[in-house]
Amino acid sequence: MNCTVHIYLHNALYSQELADLEHGGKESADNRKFLWEDELRVTGTVTGVVEHRNVSFPLQGQLEDGSTFSYDVQKMFLLQIDTMEAPAVFVGASESILASFEIISGDSPVVKIFLKDDEPYANPIPGIFIASKEFPKELIR
Repeated sequence: MNCTVHIYLHNALYSQELADLEHGGKESADNRKFLWEDELRVTGTVTGVVEHRNVSFPLQGQLEDGSTFSYDVQKMFLLQIDTMEAPAVFVGASESILASFEIISGDSPVVKIFLKDDEPYANPIPGIFIASKEFPKELIR
């Protein structure tokens, strides 16, 4: 009943042609399709996964000096994962760095999010990727 979330960063230098010619169509150590993969697991009885496009995400936290901050990050793609046991969990990325996504439904849903590698980003909390141009300037030191 868990939901597994996979987040991949595309490698813009990946060549399917090279993979076909040299490695039977598969990636190799020198020709990787993804630069990295992150995996998260949402535990509990999943009741639904809802897609939100071009929405704001409330980035909140506490600074080293103890003061708190709250900023609405605009132009976000978010997936809301609802469970019976806990509040909704959100995963996603800035629209500008989202390449694609896939939701595989079932008793234990699987979410795949594919990110572009052509723009810098921050990962302030697990499962949330914010393009540098969208990240609150006040939090950059």
